[in-house]
Amino acid sequence: MKTVKFFSIVFMVLTVGIFSCSKDKTTTPTAPLVTKTVSDLVADTIIGFAASGQPFGAGKYTFFSLENNAIVPSSDSATNKWDIAFRGTSIITNSGNSGPAQGGGFVFTGLFDDLKTIPADSAFKTDNAPASYAITSGSNKGWYIYNAPVNLITPIPGRVLVIRTATGKYAKVEILNYYKGGVTPAATATDEEKLKKQRYFTFRFLFQPDGTKVF
Repeated sequence: MKTVKFFSIVFMVLTVGIFSCSKDKTTTPTAPLVTKTVSDLVADTIIGFAASGQPFGAGKYTFFSLENNAIVPSSDSATNKWDIAFRGTSIITNSGNSGPAQGGGFVFTGLFDDLKTIPADSAFKTDNAPASYAITSGSNKGWYIYNAPVNLITPIPGRVLVIRTATGKYAKVEILNYYKGGVTPAATATDEEKLKKQRYFTFRFLFQPDGTKVF
């Protein structure tokens, strides 16, 4: 009887131990990633015209943190608090001679929703202004087309900006519109209206906080 009792106690202890271990290994499910949209981000709006007739802004970038989904003050431009910045059609990353952090990026050809994993052979570029940028600038070279006859700028469908953030994590960004209110002016609109409404970015992005290249 004593032997049976002893083994019963051992069995109970082992059962409690196994249950406790199983309980300790339980992990909280990871929250699903959420695509966020930013509307009317000001990107150095036009304040005047040069003698040549070309419009110009103040020459200042608007800095943005993809990790925090927030505009970053220009006073923090020399920190790792921002990931990308906008000035006219130019988009810079916090890398190279644009910033002190681990940023970078490239322009991916494909649909935003279809980009589930950053390809293993992807080459992340860093900024080397004014010679080159991680996000290629120029009409039909990066994310947009400039239609000179009607003086309009439109995003190229199927172009995704893949960004390595300031802290070495990853995000994907799609520029949706370049005009205030997220609506491109009609081709028949006046040049004054087109210029007044441009340089207001609407874009969507998905940030991966765990450091992997999977979205």
